[in-house]
Amino acid sequence: MSPYVMIVIFTSLLLGTSLTLFSGHWITAWMGLEINTLAIIPMMTYPNHPRATESAIKYFLTQATASMMIMFAIIYNAWTTNQWSLFQIPDHLASTLMTIALATKLGLAPFHFWVPEVTQGIPLTSGMILLTWQKIAPTSLMYQISPSLNMKLLITLAILSTLLGGWGGLNQTHLRKVLAYSSIAHMGWMTIIILINPTMTILNLVIYIMATLTLFLTLNFASITKIKSLANLWNKSAPMTIIILLTLLSLGGLPPLTGFMPKWLILQELVANNNIIMATLMALSALLNLFFYMRIIYASTLTMFPSTNNAKLQWPNSQTKSIRMIPTLAILSSMLLPLTPMFINLSY
Repeated sequence: MSPYVMIVIFTSLLLGTSLTLFSGHWITAWMGLEINTLAIIPMMTYPNHPRATESAIKYFLTQATASMMIMFAIIYNAWTTNQWSLFQIPDHLASTLMTIALATKLGLAPFHFWVPEVTQGIPLTSGMILLTWQKIAPTSLMYQISPSLNMKLLITLAILSTLLGGWGGLNQTHLRKVLAYSSIAHMGWMTIIILINPTMTILNLVIYIMATLTLFLTLNFASITKIKSLANLWNKSAPMTIIILLTLLSLGGLPPLTGFMPKWLILQELVANNNIIMATLMALSALLNLFFYMRIIYASTLTMFPSTNNAKLQWPNSQTKSIRMIPTLAILSSMLLPLTPMFINLSY
C-alpha cells in the first residue's frame, strides 16, 4: 500500500478516535465513530483477497447497524430531553439502545459473532488495529455515559462475554480467532466494572492493549497464524518464544505478571460491593481463557528442544521486519504488577 494512503488512513483513525474522546456533543462523537469505521476498511481489504473482502463487508454491515442504533438513540434522547449533551441519557429506551449499540461495536456477547470471523479473514496488522485501537472510542463513550446505562443489561452482557469468550476459544486452531475470543472475554471484564469503578475499565483496557499488541507484533514478526506453526518458532527466534509465553500468561491473569493486576482489582471491587456470585463466575470464566492460552504455550514453549517435536523444521532465514517495539511492550505487559498500589491510588 502507498505510504501516502497509509498516512491518510492512520490520520483518519487518529482523528476519529480523538473526536469521540474529546467531544461533548453527541453528533461529533458519532462522527468520530464513523470516521474510525471507514478508515480501517481499506486496510482490511489489502492485499486484495476474497476472504479479506468478505470480512470487510461483514465488519461494515455490523458497524453500520450499530451506528444506526446509536443515531436513533441520540435523536430519541434529544427529542425527549431537548439536549445533545454527551453526559446524560436519562431516558430508559435511549439508554438501552445505546448500551446494545456500544456492545455491538465492542463485540460483547451475544453481539460478538462478527469478531472471530472478521479477525480471521484479515491480515495480522489489520487484526491488531481492530482488536486494540478500534476498542478505544466505544469504550470511552461507555465510560462517559456509564452512570446512565442499563445496569442489569450491562452485567448480563459482561458475564455472557466472559463465559462465551472463554468457551469459544477452546477448540480454535487459528491464532487470530483465539485472540478474537480473548478480546471478547476481556471486554466482558471491562464492562462488568464500569458501573462500580470506571477507572478500572480504563486500566484493564490499557493493559489488554499492551499485551495484545505484543502478541500481534510477535506473530507478525514470525509470520505465524496457526497454533501448529508455533512449534518451530524456537528454531527461528528463541526470545520471541519466551515473549509469547510471558504475554499469554499475562493475558490469562497469572501472578506475578501485569495481567493479574486488573483481574485482581476487579474481583476485589465486586466482592467489596457484595457481588460474590458475579465475582465467582468471572473468576471461573478466567480459567477457560487460561486453558486455551496454555494450549498455545504448550505448542510454542513446551515442545522446545530436547523435547520430542514432530513439527517440520524450517531454515532460520534472516528477518527484515522491525522488532523495536516488541521488547518494551513485552516488559510493560508482564512486569508492572509491583506498581499496583500506584494504580489503586489513581483509581479512587
